[in-house]
Amino acid sequence: MAEPGGANGGGFLSSGSERRCRARLAAAAAGGRRGAAAAAAAVLVPLCSVRGRPALLFTLRSRRLGGPHSGDVSFPGGRRDPADGDAVATALRETREELGLALGAPRVWGQLRPLPDRQGQMVAPVVANLGALEDLTLTPNPDEVEEVFTLPLAHLLREENQGYTHFRTAGRYGYTLPVFLNGPHRVWGLTAIITELTLELLAPDRYRRKTHMLARSPSSRPPEGSSA
Repeated sequence: MAEPGGANGGGFLSSGSERRCRARLAAAAAGGRRGAAAAAAAVLVPLCSVRGRPALLFTLRSRRLGGPHSGDVSFPGGRRDPADGDAVATALRETREELGLALGAPRVWGQLRPLPDRQGQMVAPVVANLGALEDLTLTPNPDEVEEVFTLPLAHLLREENQGYTHFRTAGRYGYTLPVFLNGPHRVWGLTAIITELTLELLAPDRYRRKTHMLARSPSSRPPEGSSA
């Protein structure tokens, strides 16, 4: 059985899929989505193909960084600099600093909706297609990146690799967040939510959202939780 995506990154990364995704992201931006311009940080959501299979590229943040995100699975990104013109500029600059990869604006498809991180600051996810990973030379900055790995989109779309965590506050159900399993590292937290939005963008007929909020998005992780 052929995997979705096809050879050479077709399907999910085909020109037709790119046009559809760009149009959807542009329509959402034109609809007055708030927060992107004021986002304090941005990440790049790096689509790529690995031996012809469409995939997402992730990083493992260096433990040298310290702080709450040390050792986490993440996407390249960070805080906005005053010199950055917008969230796209932040995401591209951070990708260059972390991975030694200089991307041009034509690689960018658009922006997903901004999301709050654990400290409550808004983060803008910027979707871009790196192309074939075999054609790129990555030089990760060891002070920021401990490891670079990819997960095929087909892997992320399989139900056996999808989990969720229910969080409770004061003994009552609060919200549910996605988790992606059975790869080199567990993908959770804000990176998992952005991965989920990306799968919804690329495969709206195949991915069912795991995130569920009863109220506003939490700014910190509660101590209680149960996983499935």
